[in-house]
Formats: sequence, structure tokens, C-alpha cells
Amino acid sequence: MVKAVHHIAIIAGDYERSKKFYTEDLGLQVVREVFREDRNSWKLDLALNGNYIIELFSFPGAPVRPSRPEAQGLRHLAFSVENLDRSVAELEAKGVITEPVRVDPYTGKRFTFFSDPDGLPLELYEI
Repeated sequence: MVKAVHHIAIIAGDYERSKKFYTEDLGLQVVREVFREDRNSWKLDLALNGNYIIELFSFPGAPVRPSRPEAQGLRHLAFSVENLDRSVAELEAKGVITEPVRVDPYTGKRFTFFSDPDGLPLELYEI
């Protein structure tokens, strides 16, 4: 029935700050950006390596969603990387704080967590 994940929708607390984070810090490409006047809301479609993956929205007055301590619902969004040390260094050079690198006890792969501007947990997972 399901073939693939089509996209992930994220509501930003500060649209411009999140737009900069996802495009400049993470390097996602802008596919389309529209202002939806009827909702007073921006919608930014983002791609990674040509694949559409994220819809970034602004909604005035959207409530904050708890993510720590671990709350029910979406836990985190993970991105695969080829060289974790290099990726961590690139993020930290842009002022993004990452957690200490850990090793997945089941796969032996290395990973780390960091947060987007609204505190959404994100993961880098070395492939």
C-alpha cells in the first residue's frame, strides 16, 4: 500500500529563522515558496538531492509542541550522512550545537542529535 515517505511537514515558530536553518545550515534546496494570503502563512517546499522532503510552514499563533522530555508523537527526523565527523564540524562551524556522537548498539553505526530553531530533534546517522 505505502511506497515511500513523500514529505515531512514542519511548522516554524520563526519562519525566516527556520528557512535560513534548513536552506543555509542543512543545505536543502528551495523547490517553491508561496505566501498563502487566506491563511497569512508561508509554505516553503524543500528538497534534498533533488527529492522533495520537507514542507516548512508559518502559522501565526501556532502553539509550541513539547519535545523534551520525550513526548508522544513524532520523535525526530533523521538525515543520513557519509561522514559524521565532517557533518558535525560543518554544523558546529555554523553555530549549531550537536550532542556527543553515539553508536547504535544494533547496527554499529554512529549518530548524533541536534535541534532545529524550534527545538525539533534532528539526527545525523552515518551510513
